[in-house]
Amino acid sequence: MSFQTRRYLIYALTLFGIFIWLSAIFLAPYLKSRHSVWNVLLYAVFSSVCHQIPGRSFHIFGFPLAVCARCFGIYFGFFLGTLAFPAFRRFSSVSLPKNIVFIFFSLPIVADTIGNFFHFWQSSNVLRFFIGISWGIILPVYFLAGLFIAFERKKHLNLERKNIE
Repeated sequence: MSFQTRRYLIYALTLFGIFIWLSAIFLAPYLKSRHSVWNVLLYAVFSSVCHQIPGRSFHIFGFPLAVCARCFGIYFGFFLGTLAFPAFRRFSSVSLPKNIVFIFFSLPIVADTIGNFFHFWQSSNVLRFFIGISWGIILPVYFLAGLFIAFERKKHLNLERKNIE
């Protein structure tokens, strides 16, 4: 499999994975509204990545999403960033943005988290959601580039081993 084909496959699997992840976030309250015991499993899965405080979560079907508004924003931003990835990054070249880009996109979420933690202010769920999006949207650039590089190194190592043998 060529590097280009491998990159498209990694991209497609990432896009599919984040779509499933987002769907599960909505599926948990839907299942709870239908009195299905499977909601417990979904909420438990997401409890490992989010505090799930109901007052900090959006509600649908009468129940909170499986993650808080900020986490939902991060995952939704990751989805949007993954969708936009081909428009801004080419699959033919792998490069990470400068560290200052990551820092710039991280500042709003760091500031809001610290401000809320120390009770300087209390952000609304809508603000938390949009701040989450602003950070989540940059993450696929690093995630996909990291996967591209990791799989290409693995392929190079396998080729080197074959040449040695």
